[in-house]
Amino acid sequence: MTAPHDNGLVAEPVARLIEELNRLPGVGPATARRLTYYLLRAPAEQANRLATAIAEMKTRVGYCRRCFNYSVDELCTVCANPNRDQSKVCVVEQPLDILAVERTNAYRGLYHVLHGHVAPIDGIYPEDLKIEELVSRIREELIDEVILATNPNTEGEATTWAIHQRLVPLGIRLTRLARGLPTGGDLEWADPGTLGSALEGRREL
Repeated sequence: MTAPHDNGLVAEPVARLIEELNRLPGVGPATARRLTYYLLRAPAEQANRLATAIAEMKTRVGYCRRCFNYSVDELCTVCANPNRDQSKVCVVEQPLDILAVERTNAYRGLYHVLHGHVAPIDGIYPEDLKIEELVSRIREELIDEVILATNPNTEGEATTWAIHQRLVPLGIRLTRLARGLPTGGDLEWADPGTLGSALEGRREL
C-alpha cells in the first residue's frame, strides 16, 4: 500500500500502480515506488509490452489437463514429450517446483502439481488440492512410482501424509525425497545439487 505521506503528493494513476505492485509477493512499498517511477520514465513501447505480456498471460495460460502445470496447450511440454519416463510421477506443491526439479537434470519422468499444501490453520484441506486428480491418474495410467516432493516443512509433511493415505490402498510404489534439503525451506530455493541428491537418494514411504 502507498505510504500515508504519499497521499495528495502522487498522481492517482501512479499511486494506483504503486499499490498494485505492492500487492505482489516480495515487493515492498519502496520497491513498488521504484518500479513505478522506472516505468514512468521508460519509453511507452516498453510499458505497453509489459502490459500486453501480462494480459496475454492471463488470457492464454491455463492448466495442463494431465498434470495441472501451467500451459498454453491442452498438454504442457513435459506431458506432451514422449521421451519422458511415463511410469514415474513427481508430485510437487507448485509449478515453480517443477522448474527447480528440472534444473537438477536428475529426473526425466512426469509431474503432478497440487497447487498448494495442507494447512488447516489457513483453511486449506486435502480436498482443496489436486489429490483426487492424482488418484485418477494412477488408476488410468501405467504409473509404477509416485515421488512425493513436497516442501520439507510442517505443511509439506501434512500434505505427504494426506497423499499417502489416499495412495496406499492402490498398491503404488511411494517414495519421498531424501533428507538433505533444509527443513522449513521451499523446493524452488533449493540448489540443484542438493535437490538432485535428494531425488537420487529418495526412499520408500
